[in-house]
Amino acid sequence: MLYGVIKQVISQKQSIMNIALIGYGRMGHEIESIAIKRGHFIKLIVDQYNESDLKSSNLKGIDIAIEFTSPSAAFENITKCLSEKVPVVSGTTGWLEKYNEAAEVCKINKTAFIHSSNFSIGVNLLFMLNSELAKQMERYHNYDVSIEEIHHTKKLDAPSGTAITLAEDIIENHSKYEKWCSEMNKTNFCIPIRSVREGDVPGKHTVSWDSETDTLSLVHEAKNRKGLALGAIVAAEFIHSREGVFTMKDVMGF
Repeated sequence: MLYGVIKQVISQKQSIMNIALIGYGRMGHEIESIAIKRGHFIKLIVDQYNESDLKSSNLKGIDIAIEFTSPSAAFENITKCLSEKVPVVSGTTGWLEKYNEAAEVCKINKTAFIHSSNFSIGVNLLFMLNSELAKQMERYHNYDVSIEEIHHTKKLDAPSGTAITLAEDIIENHSKYEKWCSEMNKTNFCIPIRSVREGDVPGKHTVSWDSETDTLSLVHEAKNRKGLALGAIVAAEFIHSREGVFTMKDVMGF
């Protein structure tokens, strides 16, 4: 049943969108490719070399903005678009201390906004399984949980937003844990996160529950950035004709 829901989300016929791409690095290029394959149009591209092009006159006729930039630029980019009533899909991590402010701008302007630490369909399945496993492990306190995330050397934030989401979902569903911490600063009631930066790794996340007798692990390893890009486009197709603040749970029907 779950497979059928996800297949429908990905394959469902959608309205054609005029898209503004904000951020034109490797993710931006991948999003562009998939968007065009799904019949959409890229009408505006903004990156670090033409930031001044993100203005009201250039957002006329834009159905949705997809934003993958940097933690320092994300909030301003997002709120500029929302203030012009342009829905926004954002995958930038490391800026979420201002998330509630962005959500409020969305509500005031009666448009749509979705942020995810990871838009990959597979990772969002991991999020769901991680939460369910944490609920079950509540009964077995002889297990200790840890998280490892591995990414390419150009990734700016550590730990990854995906690892933080995994940790926060465990905290929400397991009474033993109160916070997350880096592996080097492990304390009681803390979920340690190990961050590794090497080569051109798109992303690998492992949640491990370890006891004296065995280890139970959930692992997601991205083979490339196509899964992230497809998920971002699917999210854009979902929210562009809606109003409100959404999550990937809404998109995937969890």
